[in-house]
Amino acid sequence: MAGDANALGELIQVDFRKMIPVDKRDIRDRRIGAPCRSERGAGQLKTILVVAIIALIIYSAIKIVPAYVNNYQLADKMEEQARFAIVNRYTEEQVRDNIFKVCQELEIPAKKEDIKVVSNNAVVKISLQYTVPVDVLTYHMDLHFAPTSENKALI
Repeated sequence: MAGDANALGELIQVDFRKMIPVDKRDIRDRRIGAPCRSERGAGQLKTILVVAIIALIIYSAIKIVPAYVNNYQLADKMEEQARFAIVNRYTEEQVRDNIFKVCQELEIPAKKEDIKVVSNNAVVKISLQYTVPVDVLTYHMDLHFAPTSENKALI
């Protein structure tokens, strides 16, 4: 019986080989990577458009993000100055000078007169409004910022 099983297995293998004709040229073409008939290069156009859009987003971010970072740094310095102004008893003009120096370091387009400071023994309030012009290719936009800071004495 065992011999019959081997003979049957060989018959099946032989029968399958006879039933499925294999053309060696088809196998070789698949290995080489022959182009399919349905490919027309449309994927290349999509790739170019996606890369162009990503490049535009990166370029816009390079132009816009620094203005927001500078605003954050200015607001942080204003908060710091408001705290120190109460402790060190700075005058309004001293606080204004310190904030204006920070504006110049950060290249923020603000005038010294735009910095509003209210200072007395109990409270220090600092506010500033300024606009940063941004040009992104052919589009012009103005970013408006208004950082403020207030600190009250503990006593």
